[in-house]
Amino acid sequence: MQPTSERLVGKATTKTTTMLKPFRKTPALNEANLLLVENEEQLQCKLADLILQNEKDGFNIKVRLARQLPLPVDGEDSRPRIDLVVFIVNLMSERSLQSVEKSIKCLDPAFFLGKVCFLVTGARCLSVSKDNLLTVRKMAALLHCPLLFAEDQTSEGVTTVAVRLLSMLKVAAGLVPMATGLQLNTLAHCVMPTDMEEIDLLS
Repeated sequence: MQPTSERLVGKATTKTTTMLKPFRKTPALNEANLLLVENEEQLQCKLADLILQNEKDGFNIKVRLARQLPLPVDGEDSRPRIDLVVFIVNLMSERSLQSVEKSIKCLDPAFFLGKVCFLVTGARCLSVSKDNLLTVRKMAALLHCPLLFAEDQTSEGVTTVAVRLLSMLKVAAGLVPMATGLQLNTLAHCVMPTDMEEIDLLS
């Protein structure tokens, strides 16, 4: 079965689900489902394509795209279980951060046990708001989630983060023996910035 990508974006008037739950459905054999959430829709398509291209182990990888949560209720019954949710935050966009802050409220708390990751872009831009970076770091730390930084201006940078997300997806979906998403969270979750780090960021 070929890896696939699907967009899950409805119109503003489309009915939406109130809460996305990770264990509501039974997982399919040798299948992993990734949800990329990005308000600007600038990086998620590139990531989706590269994630599918880099799958070499014969697993059925499916990538779904959304601008924000909650997801449209249309097709909810046929929608597979989501194994990993990646929130893409563009630090140069205040709307991007606000969208993520609203979207995380639509996830069942069980998702934060190894099934959520934050991906930041624009961190190298000199004009980026340091307050936004600090906010994302605190959010990831409070939710005990990994925080990745993507060099999205180069093909090599996007490929690197795509491969990293693919590896995390397989762990979260239970496709890697002797590894779990919760273990990955313990090893890779973001830590709360210290007072000195906050001063350095904001100075």
